[in-house]
Amino acid sequence: MTSPEKKQWGDKVSHTVFSAYNRLPKKGKPQGREVTVLAAFLTSSPSQELKVVALGTGTKCIGRSRLSVAGDVLNDSHAEIVARRALLRYFYSEIQKSSMQLPGAATADSLFYKEAGGFGSGKYKMRPGWQLHLYISQLPCGDASLNSQLFPCLNSSVKEGCSISSTGKLNDLMEEILESAMKNNGDCSHVIGTVQRKPGRGDATLSVSCSDKIARWNVVGVQGALLSHFLQPVYISSITVGQSRNCSDKEVEEQLTRALTDRVLPLSKKLTSPFKVNKPLFSVASIPLEVFRHAETAASTLTCGFSISWNKSGLHEVILGTTGRKQGTSAKGATFPSSESTLCKKRMLESFLSLSRSLTSFPSNETSYKRLKEKAEEYNSALKVFKESPQFSNWLVKPLQFEPQVLMGQ
Repeated sequence: MTSPEKKQWGDKVSHTVFSAYNRLPKKGKPQGREVTVLAAFLTSSPSQELKVVALGTGTKCIGRSRLSVAGDVLNDSHAEIVARRALLRYFYSEIQKSSMQLPGAATADSLFYKEAGGFGSGKYKMRPGWQLHLYISQLPCGDASLNSQLFPCLNSSVKEGCSISSTGKLNDLMEEILESAMKNNGDCSHVIGTVQRKPGRGDATLSVSCSDKIARWNVVGVQGALLSHFLQPVYISSITVGQSRNCSDKEVEEQLTRALTDRVLPLSKKLTSPFKVNKPLFSVASIPLEVFRHAETAASTLTCGFSISWNKSGLHEVILGTTGRKQGTSAKGATFPSSESTLCKKRMLESFLSLSRSLTSFPSNETSYKRLKEKAEEYNSALKVFKESPQFSNWLVKPLQFEPQVLMGQ
């Protein structure tokens, strides 16, 4: 695809995403000087018709002290992660729809079909000619943002002897990196290409950056361990990022390629089918509105604390990113089931168990989140290859007590 064609594609994706966002009600959207990040997953048909199927906003995640042993809070409310979990709920809905069809059938209103025979028979896969695309209004946090528009600011801050507190508001993501750079005379090269922790003031988070998570999706797919019981790996065909005022389109594409593809390319020969190293097309869309350029405007704006999650199958909720629960949850009602986001592990496990009971091809009485993930053997083999690679070997692991064990009453 030529540069003008990629630009045209990026703008088409961007226009489709913002049209979908603008149709949503005001609840949870940035107000006044507030800013956020917007991410969305789209599907394209063989005729290249684009549709937004899942959308998320947000820049927050919870600290370690707020992690829940019941799996009833959303740990990571960054836009890309909210959009991806909304996408998973859409996948559950689409598999349920496809399960009503005859094997091998692929009707126009379903994203998936079940293979009638051959390798991987018994699992669902995307219909031929259909593709999945990701849009993000700015470079994803972590490795893709290093060496970009933020680094000249960081390096100049180090050289001028500024304190972390005076530069930290530039972008929370860079606080640990700036501190590390100060210890190395302003040299940030030693952190490029490594797993980065998501930002967190005071209470450290155990969530890794969006760059690292997207790189992981380029190896094991976006569907995750649970859905891989039913679904062949689903890979992203293209990633579009909003243009930066401080970087050329070429620089943005180079950053995306280095952080999201080049880091996992060495794993190509170690993976077995159906897993692979995915190489999406990278494109840059026109500069989004200032409200969606969190990284570039953080010094003069406020960060919206809410995350919107939406998908095409009927999901629409607003989450408070610092608590991982639905907007409007009072301190008194914080442990009520009504406060739980449908994107939290507990609710996702409920969806998995509900779907598994309706699929006769998946007879299982197992209700442990951890053990169900462990039983996805092919997926875990690919994940092991990924996590054992040098650049991802320091992946942050949450303590086992924070995996929801058993759903009561199952």
